[in-house]
Amino acid sequence: MGIVFGKTGVAEPAYTVLSSSPLPTSILAYSVRSYGSRFAVETTMTEDNKGFMTLAGYIGVGSKPQNEGAAAISMTAPVGTKGGEAISMTAPVATKGAPIAMTAPVGTSTAASGSRVMSFVLPAEYDSLDKIPKPTNPLVRVVAVPPAVGAVAQFAGWVSPAQAEAKKDALLRQLGEDGVKVAEPVDWELWQYNPPFTIPWLRRNEVWVKLTEEQAGALGEKHRGGAAKAAASV
Repeated sequence: MGIVFGKTGVAEPAYTVLSSSPLPTSILAYSVRSYGSRFAVETTMTEDNKGFMTLAGYIGVGSKPQNEGAAAISMTAPVGTKGGEAISMTAPVATKGAPIAMTAPVGTSTAASGSRVMSFVLPAEYDSLDKIPKPTNPLVRVVAVPPAVGAVAQFAGWVSPAQAEAKKDALLRQLGEDGVKVAEPVDWELWQYNPPFTIPWLRRNEVWVKLTEEQAGALGEKHRGGAAKAAASV
């Protein structure tokens, strides 16, 4: 029942909040986060469900895991198979370009010829390649996700592709007002933390826009100055 009411009960990748925009002066509130390196499994696809099922086969959802490890890997929230070690995957669902109504964690990014790449992020204990079961399906790849810094705005509800674009544009406008212009093409993602059956207004969504270290530092100075000014006026 907790999942229906917005409680996922799953792990999320660790991050550090570097700064947050002062609410009274911001049209759109956001924070600047830093994420460390992590690993994921991914597959190139042209249809979302086929990509999802390919990766679900690797982790062993509803069938024998399609990997060379002796253990089944469980999906978030949690789903697993009997026998072997169960590995909980992390939220959120991350998409580039358009949201996908799926359970966490799933990610997609644009690839060549209009195809996309879908990925499942592995939990923090899988911190080296030798700890990750090798896929037996040639369509599945294990990849390293590098550290990244970005601006994140949070909101609730169901999200259409147009709404995701609008939130991204709003975040870019706010960043511009705060003195940071993100160069094209913008590296951004929609993150969704809840499965489809969660009550809409309790769904947690976030738009992420990648920043440089210099941009993150400039925003930190801006936010600290705004917070100090707000405190002085109280």
